[in-house]
Amino acid sequence: MEMLIDGVSRFKGNIFPAKSERFQNLARHGQSPKTLMISCADSRVVPELITQSEPGELFVCRNAGNIVPPWQQRNGGVSSAIEYAVVALGVTDVVVCGHSDCGAMKAFSNPEALSQMPSVAAWLSHAEAANVTVDACCGGMSDDERLRTLIEENVSIQLTHLKSHPSVASALAQGKLRLHGWVFDIETGSISALDGETGRFTTDWKDRTPVADHGRQVELTGEAA
Repeated sequence: MEMLIDGVSRFKGNIFPAKSERFQNLARHGQSPKTLMISCADSRVVPELITQSEPGELFVCRNAGNIVPPWQQRNGGVSSAIEYAVVALGVTDVVVCGHSDCGAMKAFSNPEALSQMPSVAAWLSHAEAANVTVDACCGGMSDDERLRTLIEENVSIQLTHLKSHPSVASALAQGKLRLHGWVFDIETGSISALDGETGRFTTDWKDRTPVADHGRQVELTGEAA
């Protein structure tokens, strides 16, 4: 705790003065971030640091395993954050960001540990489809390769869940929203992004930023299909 108190003191004395005008503007006029990032709660993953975002630029929702539960009538913190970001803040991009060495994904290989954490086990059920898919398709992989594949597949599954949320589905249909899937490598600092055109994760961002789903403008005619 002493480390945190020291940090608050340094922030107040050294950091805040240099950014006081920005904070005053945010306090008086509110926030208008353009991106919602749903990332893991892992202490090694710091969205604002990774993206070098200033205060007010990034709306962040963190949880174990960067999970997005499928939409349902029962309220939840992640669902509420998504709806607020899309409807109230009008974000134009949503990023689901996984990361290397993810403890939540590694837990699938250690069911004994999960038996002692029933709440965690229930939460990770939202990633079970990723685990089953990897089990079915990647039997010959090494443990490290399997984990990397599971982390990527989990990001893809959570993007699918994300599109079940009415606010997201509506914004995508109107062409107002783009979805992104990232995997942050803790050791190298690199980010692999899901390319919706190829269905693969890539670190090649030279020509364009890979987008998982661009959304589309649809015209409703009212005619039966």
